[in-house]
Amino acid sequence: MKNTLGRMGPRRISLASMAVAVAAVGCLNPITAGSVANAAPASTPAAEQAAAAEPTYFAPLADSETTWRYLATGVDPSPTGDPNAWAQPGYDDSAWPSGKGGFGAKWADVETPNFDSGMVARTVLPMRPGGGDNIPTYFFRADVQVTPEHLATGEDIRFDGYVDDGAVIFVNGVEVQRHNVEAGTPNVAYQTGFGAELAFTIPAERFRAGANTIAVRLHQDRASSSDIWFSLDHLGGELPPPPAGPEVGAPSRVILTPTDAPETSQSFTWLAGAPDVSTGKVQLRVGDGAVRTVNAASQGTAVNQANPHFSATVRGLKPGTEYTYRVGNADAWSEWKSFTTADPDVDEFEYVYYGDAQIGLDSTWPSVVELAQEKAPDSIGSVHAGDLIDTSSNDTQWSNWFKGMEESAATTNIFAAPGNHEYSGDRLLQSWKAHFEYPDNQPNTATIGDLAQRAVGDTDVARQYQAYFDHWSNFAHETVYYSDYQGVRFITINATTDSTFLKPDNLPACSGADCPSAGVAALWVEYQAAWLDHILSDSPSKWNVVTFHQPVYSASAGRNEPHLRNAWVPVFQKHNIDLVQMGHDHVYARGYNNDDRTGVDGVTDGPVYIVQNSGAKHYNLETDAKNVWTNNGATQVRKGEDFSSFAVVKVTDDQLHYTSYIAERTASATTDVPVGGVWDEFVVTKHDDGRKVVTEAGAPIPEFEDLTPAPEIVEQSPTSIEGRAGDTLTLSVTARGEGPLSYQWQRTPVGKDAWTDIVNQDKSTLVLEDLRAGTARFAYRVAVTAGTRTVHSAPISVRVTGLPAAPDRKVASKVSVGKTVARANRRAAVVVRPSVSGKVRVSVRVAGKTLTRTVTVRQGRKATVRLGKLPRRANGLAVVTVRLTPKDTQRYVASSKVKVVRVKR
Repeated sequence: MKNTLGRMGPRRISLASMAVAVAAVGCLNPITAGSVANAAPASTPAAEQAAAAEPTYFAPLADSETTWRYLATGVDPSPTGDPNAWAQPGYDDSAWPSGKGGFGAKWADVETPNFDSGMVARTVLPMRPGGGDNIPTYFFRADVQVTPEHLATGEDIRFDGYVDDGAVIFVNGVEVQRHNVEAGTPNVAYQTGFGAELAFTIPAERFRAGANTIAVRLHQDRASSSDIWFSLDHLGGELPPPPAGPEVGAPSRVILTPTDAPETSQSFTWLAGAPDVSTGKVQLRVGDGAVRTVNAASQGTAVNQANPHFSATVRGLKPGTEYTYRVGNADAWSEWKSFTTADPDVDEFEYVYYGDAQIGLDSTWPSVVELAQEKAPDSIGSVHAGDLIDTSSNDTQWSNWFKGMEESAATTNIFAAPGNHEYSGDRLLQSWKAHFEYPDNQPNTATIGDLAQRAVGDTDVARQYQAYFDHWSNFAHETVYYSDYQGVRFITINATTDSTFLKPDNLPACSGADCPSAGVAALWVEYQAAWLDHILSDSPSKWNVVTFHQPVYSASAGRNEPHLRNAWVPVFQKHNIDLVQMGHDHVYARGYNNDDRTGVDGVTDGPVYIVQNSGAKHYNLETDAKNVWTNNGATQVRKGEDFSSFAVVKVTDDQLHYTSYIAERTASATTDVPVGGVWDEFVVTKHDDGRKVVTEAGAPIPEFEDLTPAPEIVEQSPTSIEGRAGDTLTLSVTARGEGPLSYQWQRTPVGKDAWTDIVNQDKSTLVLEDLRAGTARFAYRVAVTAGTRTVHSAPISVRVTGLPAAPDRKVASKVSVGKTVARANRRAAVVVRPSVSGKVRVSVRVAGKTLTRTVTVRQGRKATVRLGKLPRRANGLAVVTVRLTPKDTQRYVASSKVKVVRVKR
């Protein structure tokens, strides 16, 4: 099959090393934990009691060093009679060849041992010995010894291995497990399936003291499949704990995750450097300031990882501030790293969107992340649409994922959603919850609306609903959450419906069709849909994006998720969510719901649905006839297969600019775009009232019609007003309208209609100082604007009384404006030079704010006038107005000068 679904690297070395340790101590004899550690207890009654309480461990029955007999000819070893006769203990397999696992091959014109990254076959299986089709089935047998002491414990036997594609497992001729093989399938036959870790327990009663036969029937997916694999890493009881390791090492897997208030808080999680670490701390500071220390809490251990994880959420931080930090304790600290808290005054930033990493974690994944960091060096973090790894119980894969993310995980926020492979070998998400700390705002009965009413009442049905809701509220923690970050609500939901975690430990009894136990998977999806409806209704953010794993519109062949689509798409459409970011399908697809067509080519007005793939696993796109999008009222705008990609989303106040880049291509990729090139691009433009359009790259962005009603002037100064010469007169207007109103006073020479704006007069009042004859030469009005709608007050004429008889002609004064300093968040400064002594009034207007200062100046001398700070977000042009009032007003006429300068940042 094409790049199998569940590739897994080698099992942890500790399994083999433990087996060696066990064998060295006592071979098939029972051994205690104390003897494994070579710590002989003192010969005292107390010590003997302690030793008796220690668990007893037994050597593995089989592991990676076990020798198997195998048949790889495509011939049925039991062609007549009992088809399972070949699996019986007495069957003669002496003519079969022998070898040690893993058994496998990768077809590259010939059989090669390199099955996948980190998985190299010790015994290469023939695949196409005749040069034609693949061998359909392989047969394996091994004899194992079980001691009476082991059987006496009654402990079940654990099988832990990997198969690709399907397998049937037998013990002493009796079937004990079946993977991707339908009942009734002949011994020699292809069987459609996917590779996966095979981990299960075999009841102890299936074994007998002495020799036992383990048999495996391994099925190939199809005649043209590119690979085959079987390995058994452990068959036996519980393994002893690992031997004592080195002293405490530095913490690793350090990761930052968002909180419910990212402006003032930050969550940290890390893996301790040794199994016996019991405390953890975070130390952080601003610059070279005082160090703050915060205690962390233990998060337990991940599967197959002895070292504990710790996490801490530090609150009381300053918005928009860079901190340096380290994690650990007095015995071992991590390196100092830095992060910056969210800034509520900044609405421009970018983040990265990754699909499944999963396969190629030690090869493809690091290069994908490196390219993403190159394209978005200042990103605030990344969203991950599930399947970060292939097998959650494989700690090596977690280690490799973190190696790829090492720098970005430790310095920016990671918004991750679990996929189905996070449940592989870890049904309760133990590893996920150890690695990640997310906001505690998951669904509960207070946030699921009317759905909560099903749990009300004293009936079996209501009690069972309550049990499910209580269990899910706890389990959904760190898998269903949201965080509001600088105007974007990042939402994560859990699309996997694995029955293991969905069922409470103590489920009340209930019978009948009304019981929730009759449709648990559908209820889990509905439960999250109700929560989504609640948090989208209350979202304070202008932008809302959601991330999850399995797509509502599947894109790869053979996949379809109608239970997700039916429950979640109506919520996304109702609230016109902006981006729906998904993974799972190992192809690329992007499109929209057909209800969101506008009639203009390249323009829609609803949610954008995206499927991304960022790892080395690739599937085929679905055929046109079976296309889930077109068959369910949606349109694919862009699609492709056999390449890896990621996206950078740039956020501004009124736009989301999405750009997807090619990160890796296979020989069969459906695009010629080079690695690092742009594969897909679109822009979402949104008005403050919620109206939006989605435009394809290069398409013009339509202008929004202004729906704001024109403002209304309800009161103004009389249209004719009088004042005495030298006095101050105030003109005013009162207006009302929807949203914020802006004002601009204007004037025109009396008797003309040549209105011009009066610089820096943008309030509801106009103050006319030092009335003189020139004041009366103009009429005045104000323009009041709401949105793009403007109305004008009635013109106002001014009559100035008390003017003295015309004196001798006065001399004109002059003021020049020199160097001007206008820098955001800095004090403004203006250099002036007057022609006569007197006073200058300097004003600087920018970004809706006016700074003013009046100083005394002397004839012909430069003066630097320093004003207050410009706004921190100031940009564009600043208008500088300087008015000179001579000291000798009887001889000199006042003068003014206006200069426009650009604000520097």
